Amino acid sequence: MQPTIGRVATRTVDHPRRIVASRPAREDEPTFGSRPVGDHPGPTRPAAARTAVLGSPPPGDRLRGWLVTIGLALVAGVVRFIGLGSPTDSGTPVFDEKHYAPQAWQMVRNGGVEDNPGFELIVHPPLGKQLIALGELAFGYNGVGWRAAAALAGVISVVLIVRVARRLTRSTLLGGIAGVLLICDGLSHVQSRMGMLDAFAALFVLAAFTTLVADRDDVRARIALVVDEGRAGDSPYGPRLGVRWWRLATGVLLGLGCAVKWSGSYWLIAFAALTLIWDLTARRAAGVEKPLRATLVRDLAPALWALALVPVLAYLASWWAWFGSETAIDRFADGGLGGGGLGGVFAPVLQPLGGLWFYGGKVLEFHSALITPAEPHPWESKPWSWPMGLRPMMYYHASGTQVTGCGGPSCVSAVMLIGTPALWWPALGVLGFSLWRVVTRFDWRHAAVGVGYAAGIVPWLLNIDRQMYYFYMAPVAPFLVLATVLLMGEVLGRAGASRERRQTGLLAVGLWVGAVVANFVWLWPILVGLPVTPEMWELQLWLPSWRA
Repeated sequence: MQPTIGRVATRTVDHPRRIVASRPAREDEPTFGSRPVGDHPGPTRPAAARTAVLGSPPPGDRLRGWLVTIGLALVAGVVRFIGLGSPTDSGTPVFDEKHYAPQAWQMVRNGGVEDNPGFELIVHPPLGKQLIALGELAFGYNGVGWRAAAALAGVISVVLIVRVARRLTRSTLLGGIAGVLLICDGLSHVQSRMGMLDAFAALFVLAAFTTLVADRDDVRARIALVVDEGRAGDSPYGPRLGVRWWRLATGVLLGLGCAVKWSGSYWLIAFAALTLIWDLTARRAAGVEKPLRATLVRDLAPALWALALVPVLAYLASWWAWFGSETAIDRFADGGLGGGGLGGVFAPVLQPLGGLWFYGGKVLEFHSALITPAEPHPWESKPWSWPMGLRPMMYYHASGTQVTGCGGPSCVSAVMLIGTPALWWPALGVLGFSLWRVVTRFDWRHAAVGVGYAAGIVPWLLNIDRQMYYFYMAPVAPFLVLATVLLMGEVLGRAGASRERRQTGLLAVGLWVGAVVANFVWLWPILVGLPVTPEMWELQLWLPSWRA
């Protein structure tokens, strides 16, 4: 009989090729690589296979981990929500809020659908605007209402990054540092205070990555159970893994991400490939006779269900109001699915899907025609400038005597989308280190974070004629934070290192984190639109590319 395993308590995992001893990590001990930092004896042979599957245990300070998470969530709530209602453009939305805030308000009035089909300006799926509409329903059609849902998404993102960084590094300290860095990232901060879609896209991508990593841990815990029971070799394909709830959650979240912006499909493809590679390495670590064939036989079909069909169903569910409307845009368009031999009994199902297909085709035409004109948008940028945030964006600007509050005769009030330089400018070195770790150490953590990062940039390089903007990096910023935290873990050093080495590493990491926090505080006025003197405004513009 082929072994089948059910759900067990989630364990931790690590590199499949490394067979090392496992011991509980001390509460204050960060763990990196394939084991808790520090040297200790090798395992006995029977324990080796299990350790190769599971890797390092989680930190033992579970309560402290949640206290850190909750504390940083409260800090994020204050930072994201303070002064949320300003600035506005004479009481109206600013920048691209002018598209999404009114469309969300239409949803509030019209049962979840927009009502401006004449201009064909509805070019994104509905979920992000529905979330904005919830904020407007709660607070009204004003600055707080437009932005409340995005600010909440920003706070939840901080919670998620603390948890996933802690899981990746096996360190509550590094998980907390990840939360601090995301709070103090200027791009994530500004985008969380705008009535736009990108904060929601970032939330669903990060949430999907979090559940995907949890699925990896869970799968390896299940396989380790089979190894313990001596049943790993009962079949050349290894054990069946049962229902993988974390991966199903990943599929739902990725479908919702696509329901905010179609660019969510980039991470859908990337994460689907990632989970199959993890399944392959887990089976190989367990000693399965034919790991590649086993992955194709055991894991491919469930992966297609979880990361192909489930996301489609989640995406379609976001159109609930459109399906139920009599007046929604293209609701009764002929998409070619409701007629011919497929009509009759199936028409009530196929006609709405055909209308949605037609609607999607029009949206695709719109995006295909968005090419950089002869006179580009003044704040347009291309992907090669994104990793270091060399070309930010101006969301709001007012100056002169009509702006007061800076203590001078004239003031400047501006909101700029700027990635905190102390975090973004070292990006090339951070990413280079991650690549080196993948190539030389086969470090799955750096590979996973790198895949998430690349999914947000590489597709845009394939069509550089299209209009593009720096705010497309909002879903990528958490992966930059994670890559930075993984590097910081190496700088901290292993537990077995000398006291001087550990103190030096702690000092270096502390200075880096402090620089990010100080840099964020310095930029605060132009991240939230506080009035500053013209002299201070000039001091804030560090690079020529930060100017119009």
